Amino acid sequence: MAEADGAGAPPPGEHAASHTGHAAGPTPGEALTTPATDSTPDTVDGVAFARLYGEPLFKLPQDLYIPPDALEVFLETFEGPLDLLLYLIRKQNFNVLDIPMAEVTTQYLGYVEQLRKTNLELAAEYLLMAAMLIEIKSRMLLPVKKADTGEEAEDPRAELVRRLLEYEQMKLAAQRLDQLPQLGRDFLRAEVYIEQSITPRFPDVNSNDLRAAWADVIKRARLVQHHKISREELSVREHMSLILRRLQGERFMEFSELFDVTRGVPVVVVNFIAMLELSRESLIEITQPEPFAPIYVRLAYLPA
Repeated sequence: MAEADGAGAPPPGEHAASHTGHAAGPTPGEALTTPATDSTPDTVDGVAFARLYGEPLFKLPQDLYIPPDALEVFLETFEGPLDLLLYLIRKQNFNVLDIPMAEVTTQYLGYVEQLRKTNLELAAEYLLMAAMLIEIKSRMLLPVKKADTGEEAEDPRAELVRRLLEYEQMKLAAQRLDQLPQLGRDFLRAEVYIEQSITPRFPDVNSNDLRAAWADVIKRARLVQHHKISREELSVREHMSLILRRLQGERFMEFSELFDVTRGVPVVVVNFIAMLELSRESLIEITQPEPFAPIYVRLAYLPA
């Protein structure tokens, strides 16, 4: 009697012998034309799905029910498209210099399809590499044209191989750096707690020492005295009225007599501004008979 489908399926690369002809598997032609009844692949990247009691499980049982909202856990994490591609190549011991593009492209697209179902934004980062793999695969299917110089045409995989080798070198260098001892991860700074058992000793101070210290404080305080300057509120209009009162009853008054220098510079400045304002309003006249002669001031109108 032939074994039931899916029970004891051999690993990839091995063929199970059958004693009956009608129980043999489909031929390669039938496998390509006959549609699969189950969309779940038998293997993932040529390796077992899981291990059951230590034995590899290469095919899921047909009576296994997986809910639509079942939790999916991806154990492998990749830092980008090159990391995923290098993982697929190294996992199956492919030669980086001679990559089987058809198989690697199929596995890569399968992973991107799974990623697209869970994280569409993250899958977009991998689509550019997928397009590059498909392009290389298509170029390898075309007949090779020899160059006019007689040299062999460049391998379509050359650029991809270069990028993979550079990425692998950088990844190995990062791993070597990560293996170096790091503070806080591999070791901590040595800390020793020392109990303060020493009693502080204060010097003996008498009244004479306190008196000398106080005198020194007073001496230093006198060196830091501040001089406070009080500002006087000065009004230009008020000084204009004072000038007009002084000029009343006077025919002429010398210019210098209108300033009182004993009241300080601010008062003199405001008084001068008041005189200029009176001259601008044509309330006083400022005259000088000749050059270098005294300047005189008088009212521009005769008081009633």
